[in-house]
Amino acid sequence: MDRRKALKTTGLLAGATLAMPAALSLLQSCQGEAGPSWEPLFFTGAEARLVSALADTLLPRTDTPGALDVKVDIFIDRLLARAYPPEGQQTMREALAGFDQHCQDTAGAVFADLDNEARGQILQAAEQTDGQFGKSVWGTAVGEQQPMGFYRPFKSTVIWAYFSSEEIGENVLSYDPIPGAYRGCVPLSEIGNRWSL
Repeated sequence: MDRRKALKTTGLLAGATLAMPAALSLLQSCQGEAGPSWEPLFFTGAEARLVSALADTLLPRTDTPGALDVKVDIFIDRLLARAYPPEGQQTMREALAGFDQHCQDTAGAVFADLDNEARGQILQAAEQTDGQFGKSVWGTAVGEQQPMGFYRPFKSTVIWAYFSSEEIGENVLSYDPIPGAYRGCVPLSEIGNRWSL
């Protein structure tokens, strides 16, 4: 084999070697995802898909990052795995299963498999029927509290996780890492955006 042919063959082999991972990833991306793209600590694959779909529907990406951009679904998984007692974990599993069963009964598929319009209808109905948080003072309930289903506390957790994320705290909300002097009486028009605490 002459030198020119050897260089050409070597170049082709090197090109094929570099292109192979990209081709394989392209083929894999064409297959339907059965589970999340991250490894859950607490959730099963189906539960993780449901939590991700719910978080994305509640806080989709717009001109600001969405819930999945700041990994709200992963945060909730870690929170349940590391901070919830076993009975709380079991309650969450039952609530997720019940919510998906309700979606199947009313819309014909689990929540993660519904289109955006059907997801919106499910959540609008939940807004009307799931109860409201009662009055509280500094986190302590005051007066009679009505029973609440799965949706309202879950939505509250998604919002809390979203606004607690570093990305949102520093780049979406107003943020001052080294605050200056306290100014107690400032016109609302000067405040502008909500502040990250």
